[in-house]
Amino acid sequence: MTKPLRLELDRSAKMPLAEQIHRGIRAAIESGVLAPGARLPSWQDLAAQLGVARGTVRSAYEKLSSDQMIVAARATGTHVADRQSSPVRPDKAPDPGSFMEMYQELTAGPAIFQMGVPSQETFPAKLLARMRVRAVRAETSAPAIYPDPRGELDLRREIAAYLALARGIECAPSQIIVTSGFAGGLGLALRVLCLGPKKKAWMEDPGFPFTRHGLELAGLSIVPIAVDADGIDVDFGMKHAPDAALVVVTPGQQAPLGSTLSLARRSRLLEWATQNKAWVIEDDYLSELQLKGRATPALASLDRVGRVIHIGSFSKTISPALRLGFVVAPAALASRFAETAACLAPAPGPAVQLATADFMRDGHYLRHLRRTKRAYTAQGDALLKQLRTRPAKVAIAGLAAVLRLPDGAPDLAIARDAASFGLAPTPLSLWYAPTASACSGLLLGIATSPLKKIEASCERLLGIIDRLT
Repeated sequence: MTKPLRLELDRSAKMPLAEQIHRGIRAAIESGVLAPGARLPSWQDLAAQLGVARGTVRSAYEKLSSDQMIVAARATGTHVADRQSSPVRPDKAPDPGSFMEMYQELTAGPAIFQMGVPSQETFPAKLLARMRVRAVRAETSAPAIYPDPRGELDLRREIAAYLALARGIECAPSQIIVTSGFAGGLGLALRVLCLGPKKKAWMEDPGFPFTRHGLELAGLSIVPIAVDADGIDVDFGMKHAPDAALVVVTPGQQAPLGSTLSLARRSRLLEWATQNKAWVIEDDYLSELQLKGRATPALASLDRVGRVIHIGSFSKTISPALRLGFVVAPAALASRFAETAACLAPAPGPAVQLATADFMRDGHYLRHLRRTKRAYTAQGDALLKQLRTRPAKVAIAGLAAVLRLPDGAPDLAIARDAASFGLAPTPLSLWYAPTASACSGLLLGIATSPLKKIEASCERLLGIIDRLT
């Protein structure tokens, strides 16, 4: 055992202390708190910890040994005995049609065509593993004090430098809050803004379903705003919900249709937000992963009055397993973000942050992005080639191929059928607001479409579509 065994003794009870110790350890073993093979403290050490006579603990250990619950050996100490594992109670499945059912379906994997997951082939696993090992050593050898809730300064400096270079955002490290991915950043921003119930929020339609549900959980009233080739229709929003308090947009590459918010609409959105004291949350979910040409500067780079809250993450560029993202707070809100992070949503552990900072400082991150973009471009071209062998409407949008289906086609049923073959296309209809007339289609992740498997996977998927439409 690496931690002291926690036992509560009632010295006023009629039950002898030895029996209390025996029952406490037995309960810990039977409940799985102490796993088979777990090392117990010596009876001398446990007696000192509990403040009882050594003979009391020894008596309890002897009874546990006779119960075949523990095994004592002079050379290796006392361990929990191996035993037939108790039947594990299965986790309750989410309710049919619930948000968690959809969440688990969309995040299950790994599978071909899965969205939101980077390629394993381009992932620098060995390099990052070495950096993580060094970072863990640094974390464990550092003084045992609480880390900065805003995140490690080294990482915040590297993020600030990267944003200035790649996204056109000039900000100080003090404006950056490290979060547990985009969801952590969105939750932090909503806590800071404290918009109150029933305030209106513009949301792209179609738009990321997890974001929409997050806004609903915050008590906001969602106003779906259609998107077109120029991004979110700002004029429509101003006409139908001019009193909105919040806008959530993906201006760089609209999720999921891939359009870029035009400069005219960016200016119009910022002007409206300034005049109405509304807030804009910029979801920079693909960052620099623009496959054709250079990514446009971030919306926050045009903000001169501090109405844009920029949220980014390393989920698509490195790995969602890191659960690492960041918020760039407007200068006037930086202290409020820091206070909220300190009390309600502190940054993840230092080790993963320090490893990521080293990865960025040594130039590996930008090199990784260049290699990744080359690989994804080739995979996207190959995917389009296979899908265009059939009369189908398909286009690349960000890191996905959008395959349109006939009106009314059961894209959800197609996706579920494909899952049994190791394919994970995402139904386009799930991205539309419930009140909207959803378009039917499939989103096919490019990053999870290895070149050697694209042809067979497309044939299988198209066969399923033919059968169900």
